Amino acid sequence: MAEFKYQEPFPIQKDNTEYRLLTKDYVKTIEVEGRKILKIQKEGLELLAREAYADVSFYLRASHLQKLANILKDPEASDNDKFVAHTMLMNQVVSAEGELPTCQDTGTAIAIGKKGENVWTDGNDAEAISKGVFETYRDRNLRYSQVVPYTMFDEKNSGTNLPAQIDLYATQGNKYEFLFITKGGGSANKTFLYQQTKALLTEEALTKFIKDKVKDLGTSACPPYHLAVVIGGTSAEACLTTVKKASAGYYDNLPTEGNDGGQAFRDLEWEAKIQKICQDMGIGAQFGGKYWVHDVRVIRMPRHAASCPVGIGVSCSADRNIKAKITEDGIFLEQLEKNPTRFLPAENPALAPAVNIDLDQPMEEVLKELRKYPVKTRLNLSGTLIVARDIAHARIKAMLDEGKPMPEYFKNHPIYYAGPAKTPKGMASGSFGPTTAGRMDPYVDLFQDHGGSMIMVAKGNRSQAVTDACKKHGGFYLGSIGGPAAILAKESIKSVEIVAFEELGMEAIRKIRVENFPAFIIVDDKGNDFFAEWAH
Repeated sequence: MAEFKYQEPFPIQKDNTEYRLLTKDYVKTIEVEGRKILKIQKEGLELLAREAYADVSFYLRASHLQKLANILKDPEASDNDKFVAHTMLMNQVVSAEGELPTCQDTGTAIAIGKKGENVWTDGNDAEAISKGVFETYRDRNLRYSQVVPYTMFDEKNSGTNLPAQIDLYATQGNKYEFLFITKGGGSANKTFLYQQTKALLTEEALTKFIKDKVKDLGTSACPPYHLAVVIGGTSAEACLTTVKKASAGYYDNLPTEGNDGGQAFRDLEWEAKIQKICQDMGIGAQFGGKYWVHDVRVIRMPRHAASCPVGIGVSCSADRNIKAKITEDGIFLEQLEKNPTRFLPAENPALAPAVNIDLDQPMEEVLKELRKYPVKTRLNLSGTLIVARDIAHARIKAMLDEGKPMPEYFKNHPIYYAGPAKTPKGMASGSFGPTTAGRMDPYVDLFQDHGGSMIMVAKGNRSQAVTDACKKHGGFYLGSIGGPAAILAKESIKSVEIVAFEELGMEAIRKIRVENFPAFIIVDDKGNDFFAEWAH
């Protein structure tokens, strides 16, 4: 008969995180019945959350920036890979000034905490962390993205970015450890669960499965990605929570082999295989090339004999993850990179020049110019764009359904799918990168039939229906780089004005003037779609 033996499910072997001391205030050690107890005032938790969500909105890890810099040195990287990587590094230089966040989607605030049994806090920990979230989103140029429901169909923006997702766990010891994440909608939407069986667990079957399923990631979550694949799990929930933490680098120091107790482990062989699969697809850093992913983490876990959950997810180019801890020595936060300039090359990458497009010509003239170039052509846009996303599109459809005409501004100008963060004082715009194009796919044929949305600018791959509509009506979809929202705001967006639905906040329709706004031809008027090369 087997003997009882407890196995730590995720035996992280070391923590090589560099931390900085925030304060020694709010913590003290007392003794109770011979045990060392760490007492933490709620103000300490508020401070930690406030600082964590501020740092992670404007700074990224040095290790992430190094991977971008490596793309610029790789002779196998495509021009488009290098252009995206260089733009993202430049974006981080702007963001590190502390005014314009890395991405306009400043995300859902997620806090994962492991609280030792010898840690005492006063009050409600989740409430204290939530207050820190509230204060950071109130005081910094971040975006309120949380929508709260009143009925099944009636909802509104909370105006605070609350509620946050706060998951607290009990463990041993007298320290409190945290992983803080801000997860944007585009990245969160690319988390997948597949309920498989034992039949998946062969070399041939797993290889085929991975090649097929990673295509679902597309580019709308802003690659290059940190990709996480989890095979197994005692439940679907266990599988998916492991995906999120693995994509954040939290499980990098797991063992690399399994044992009798069922410990989770990294499979380095499959990490290399999946990375090669992703490189060979040719999707690249959004517009063709090698760097669809920076790296891959494959975690193998125990499973019920009748189940084999598989989770796939990513941390995007806004790799916003930061660790923290509270010990008897004080409150500590992971040191993020405050000087991203050091990762820039001495000279800008030598690339083929972009095609300049004047958007202030009549729409037919702009379309005539775009017809000259093939998909994947890099463009420099200057002129007027109309900004509209989900709710605005729904409102305009409702107008058309009522027999009202398509607004002239939707006919006369390209449509940019985006929603900005708050505008800093003295600037024309807050961080203002593109949102996921696919959410607007159902509107394209109808709108183009009414003369609108003839040129669309956004991020990510789109459905066949959009390609068909563009071929039918003579339209184009242009891909903007997903991710570098700060540098777009500082250098490309010259003015912003609201033209309709002001009550919708960041979802209002805006008119913006841009200069040297980078984009690529993704879908043309001839039925060509860059992404169709790998989607099928």
